[in-house]
Formats: sequence, structure tokens, C-alpha cells
Amino acid sequence: MRSHSMLRAVRRLLVAGILVAAGCGGGPSDAEQVHAAVEAFGRASAAKDYQRLCDRLLSPKLVDKIESVGLPCEVALEKGLGDVRAPTLTIGRIEVDGDRATADIRSTAEGQPPSRDTVRLERVKGTWRIASLADEP
Repeated sequence: MRSHSMLRAVRRLLVAGILVAAGCGGGPSDAEQVHAAVEAFGRASAAKDYQRLCDRLLSPKLVDKIESVGLPCEVALEKGLGDVRAPTLTIGRIEVDGDRATADIRSTAEGQPPSRDTVRLERVKGTWRIASLADEP
């Protein structure tokens, strides 16, 4: 009888450990979500997927700022980034403060010097979006 109750206790501990390891369904942290948003930005930029950048990854305020040049966001990005070859992005430190976050990044592209920048993000309707592309105020 004693070994049976011990086995039940071990099972409970294992189940509890699995739930803790899985995060109990809480989902990724804000920092992990910011990291994923910056990674998605890097992938979309490398793929020249300007539609995805404008529709899903950039904040509405940043899209408005880009479109202030008199072109749709996708066209403005294509004109500004179209000749960039083999861009890569390395994500460094991420800081989250409420609905705002920053990510230190290092970017490189063929024929261009590497750049270190801080990308600012903001939470828009529960999703992290890029709010600025460089160290802007």
C-alpha cells in the first residue's frame, strides 16, 4: 500500500513539473514576443515582403510616417530597400516597459557597413509592432 501511494505522489510531481515546464499555457513572455516580432521583421525584409512589413509588422504610426512621402508604404519600402542584398539581423538586448519595448540589433547587408541600432516596438491590439527603424526619438 505504501509503494502505491508513493507512486501516486511521484506521478503528481511529474505532472506538476510538466505543467510548470510548459508554462501552464501562459504563452510566450513579452520579451519572447518582441524577439519574434523583430525576427519576423528581419525575415520579411530579407524576402522583400513589403506587403507583410506594412500590413502586419510595422505600427500604424510608422506606416503613416512612411506614407507621408506620398507613396503607399509597400512602394516606399521597395524604393528605399529594393537594392539591399542579403540583409541579416542579429538581435541583442531586449527591454520591455509596458506596451513599449526596445531591441538592440546589428544588421548587415552585402556591400554595406554593419550597423548597430535600437529598434523601438509598441503593442498594437495585443501584437508587437515595429514603431521605429533606428535610434529615432
